[in-house]
Amino acid sequence: QVQLVESGGGLVQAGGSLRLSCVVSGGTFTTYAMAWFRQAPGKEREFVAVISATGGSSNYADSVKGRFTISRDNTKNTVYLQMNSLKPEDTAVFYCAARSIWTSKASRDYTRWGQGTQVTVSS
Repeated sequence: QVQLVESGGGLVQAGGSLRLSCVVSGGTFTTYAMAWFRQAPGKEREFVAVISATGGSSNYADSVKGRFTISRDNTKNTVYLQMNSLKPEDTAVFYCAARSIWTSKASRDYTRWGQGTQVTVSS
């Protein structure tokens, strides 16, 4: 019943920016910790960022700290990932994920996933 739909991916040059959005329908968005993961070809799914249900705290993978910002608007049932200073190694399919209440960095802890949106960073 809970559905997540990502958007905002695309092709950008190194150093550029993108903002991803994930709209959540069904369930109670305000009780969900929300996360972004990414997966590059031939690699395992990788944690990127997570934000608490209230938006009061967030955590990031070391590889994106200082460049990416996760945020949420609980009035719009939407979580965002602002990506700045993009690098070619950021190229991946980015996925939005949700779980009840508690934040986690482990993909196995998330049971609701979006379809993914492609981010490609050219050099």
